[in-house]
Amino acid sequence: MRGIILTLAMPPTGFVVLILIGMLLRGGWRRFGRRVAWTSLIALILFGMPVVSSNLLLALETGLPTTPPADNPPQAIVVLGGDVIRTHQEKLGIRPGLLTLDRLRTAAALHRGTGLPILVTGGTTQPGTPPVGMVMDESLKDDFQTPARWVESKSADTWENARFSADILRAEGITSVYVVTHAWHMRRAVLAFQGTGLTVTAAPTSLDDPLGPDLSDFLPRAAGWQTGYFAIHEWIGYAWYKLR
Repeated sequence: MRGIILTLAMPPTGFVVLILIGMLLRGGWRRFGRRVAWTSLIALILFGMPVVSSNLLLALETGLPTTPPADNPPQAIVVLGGDVIRTHQEKLGIRPGLLTLDRLRTAAALHRGTGLPILVTGGTTQPGTPPVGMVMDESLKDDFQTPARWVESKSADTWENARFSADILRAEGITSVYVVTHAWHMRRAVLAFQGTGLTVTAAPTSLDDPLGPDLSDFLPRAAGWQTGYFAIHEWIGYAWYKLR
């Protein structure tokens, strides 16, 4: 139910819902409804423009703590779970999605460069499927020949990713970590780790490049709405974590 509500509320679907509501309002609410519909339509178009949605996303990727502290260098790598895909062709019934694979690839490369052990974190996101952490562990072994040392499989969101992972690592005497996730997700992830007793160095996947001057960037398209969805989701999540 939470996922359904989130899908209906978040753009671009949220704008479509408001357009429909505005068009259905009658009587004394008719004029107000038309204003809501037209405003939502304009917002939907703007939101689909890469020049708008990409800049919202890029703003999340600035000021990340990517330099390890000299007095407390990282002792482990924490990889945050992402999306998964259902499939009967895999022994676990699901496989890592493209976002998760991107994070695992970054973590495997970081492991080869540093030799640090890896912790993967992610709980169950779909009924009847194994935890994301378990799927990530299998992928690291099978696809990247880089097994994880620890698997955290109970967390339901980024906040719990940080809290439950910190519990495991502190018990091992670890106080400083690299955190691997997408650059646009990193700001919220770093905030989630505050107060856990771990010093965090951001190790994001590739940063997004700023758009060049291109007329097509002012034309709405599906990629723009997807980018905007990630951006708004992260800004809302960041604000919520700030208030916790």
